[in-house]
This record gives sequence, C-alpha cells and structure tokens, in this order.
Amino acid sequence: MSTPTPAAGADTHRKPVVAIVFGGRSSEHAVSCSTAASVLRAIDRDRYDIVPIGIAPDGRWVLVADDPEPLQLTADHTPSVHGETTALISTDPGAREVMIFPPDEPPRRLTTVDVVLPLLHGPFGEDGTLQGLLELADTRYVGSGVAASAVMMDKALMKIVFSAAGLPVGPHAVITDKEWRRDKAACLDSVAGLGLPVFVKPARAGSSVGVVKVDAADQLEAAVETARESDPKVLVEAAIPGREVECGVLEGHGSDPARASQIGEITVTGDRHTFYDFEAKYLDNDAQLTCPADLPAEVADEIRELSVKAFDAAGCEGLARVDWFYEPGGRLMLNEINTMPGFTPSSMFPRVWAESGVDYPSLITELIELALERRTGLR
Repeated sequence: MSTPTPAAGADTHRKPVVAIVFGGRSSEHAVSCSTAASVLRAIDRDRYDIVPIGIAPDGRWVLVADDPEPLQLTADHTPSVHGETTALISTDPGAREVMIFPPDEPPRRLTTVDVVLPLLHGPFGEDGTLQGLLELADTRYVGSGVAASAVMMDKALMKIVFSAAGLPVGPHAVITDKEWRRDKAACLDSVAGLGLPVFVKPARAGSSVGVVKVDAADQLEAAVETARESDPKVLVEAAIPGREVECGVLEGHGSDPARASQIGEITVTGDRHTFYDFEAKYLDNDAQLTCPADLPAEVADEIRELSVKAFDAAGCEGLARVDWFYEPGGRLMLNEINTMPGFTPSSMFPRVWAESGVDYPSLITELIELALERRTGLR
C-alpha cells in the first residue's frame, strides 16, 4: 500500500483531514450511524485528523461529537444523529472548507477537508446525490462516482447493466409507481410468471429494509405495499435456491486492475428468519458469516474474476461488495453490487478483506489513500 497523497494545494506539513459523513435521510440511518461508530474507533488518528459530520433524519447537517458510543446499533439502542451546530462542506470549487453555524454565533470556518468518507447507506447518500454535491465542490471522496452510485442503487437498472455486460442475473419484474396506481391487478399478473416463492423489494433501498418473501399469491399485494413504504419503485425477484456468497472488491492504485478478496458465505441460523433480513443482519445475531467459504478453488476463482468484471462494468471506484448465489447445480447467479457495503468489523466486506490480509484499520486507510489519489472533476 502506498503513502497517502495530499490533495492538490494541501499543506504537506499537516495530517490530511478526513470528514466522516454519516446518518442521512434513508431508512438505513441507524445502520450508517453504527458504521460510523466502528470507523471512528479504528481510523488511524496518528495519520489523519477527523471531522465527524452527521446528517439528521430530517436532512440537517450537524457537527457531532467524536464519540462512537452513542452511535452503536444494538437490540436495545437505535442510534440517530442529533445536534445544534450546522456543519456544511463548502461548494465553492477548490475551497474544501467545512463551515459551521453555531446557534447564536456568527458562522466560521472550521477546517479544510482533504477527503470525505461518506458512510451513508441507501437514498440521499449512497445513490449519487452526495457524490454529486462533492463533485460540485471539487472535493475528493471515498467510493464510486455519481453514475455508478446512482445506477447500482437502483436494483432494476443494475440488472440491465449486468445483463448487457453478459453477467448472469435471475428472473425478475419491475413495478413502477404509476403502473401500481393505475392497475394493481395487471401488476400482480405481470409477476405471475416468476412462480413462487418470490422476493419483493424496494428497488432503491438496502440492508433488506422493506424486503418480503412471498410464498403464496394472496400475500403479494401486501408485500408490494410494504416495499412501497421505502420506495414507490418495486422489484420482484424469483427466489434462487443456493448458497449466498459474497466477494469484496477494491480499486487498484493508479492503472492497476481492481482486486478481489476471499469469498465469504452467509448462513441464516435458528428458526426466526427465513432469509437474511434486517433483524437477522443487525439485531438478532441469527446469521453466520463464514470466510473463506467452503467452495471448490475453481469456483472461488470464478467468483473473484466475475466480481471484478461486475465492478468494472458498473464503473465502480474505491470499493464494492458483490453478492452471488451459488446454485446446487454449480451455476453462479449475480444478485447485486453494494457500493457502500456494511462496514463494521463484523460485516462481510471487512471480514473478507481481513481474511485476505487487510485488517480493518488498514482497510480504512487503503480506502482513504485511493480517494486521495483520484483526480477531481470529470473522470
């Protein structure tokens, strides 16, 4: 790994300043807070100065305390961003300043930012919106750019891109807001060919929020309505029998190709969950993450190769987690890419990289290095 390169015009005699942005307006607000708690604990304080900026559920940007404890997500505590001091990253190109607006005080400049680490999951953060703001501000940031973030957030568009790239995707159907409001019966008929069971999902959400497994036709309408609470655009996927395996991808330095990790596998344990839903992921500890997965060497190699191909086809930068189904007959089916995957030490992305020789603090440093290398402006 290389030494971080300061952004153009930066004072090379000071530590790079990393603005950690988290929270947000999506249904994954608490998950984002939990991710930020883990990063705040592990980031190399000898190497970087930190500015934690939280985005409250109502969209306010606030300066928050550099304290991970209140941000931890547990079965007994759902974290949320609170604060009175507004903190904004200047959109003046090249300024890269954090301005704060304390109550009853004049606004003032807090610091210059070299790179933003956006730990937001879901809409209004992972979907290209924040990335567009930072592009306007000419500010470097970790992760994929506007186009890749937006398209990979929309699972329906994602499947179009992967199909065009010759990657295997499963049978699915899309129900738009207008279609549903115009003729529910026709929408339900349009997905009948997928058979049962199916998974009904918000097209633009993550962490399994709003996902419902449907085993009977009379459950389908209610499942669509549940998904629509998170997103009016709904994706219905045929259930794919098989093992859920995941691969982490990191961008290469300079002109080097992207790198793929060891393969991890998710197994839902116990009898409280029929699939890897939000509660199994974050609250009930009913998921077993195994890495490296027990796979034939040639299958693991194929997953790594195809994961890099998916990363490149999507135009991803920085990092991504690529999720697959490994069917009993040996066929691989691409489920999705996550451009800002779960990032606590126990999450799959850090786990697979730890098994690949990159521990959690080093992974954070590697992502910041990659962001500091990137050029600003149109790429």
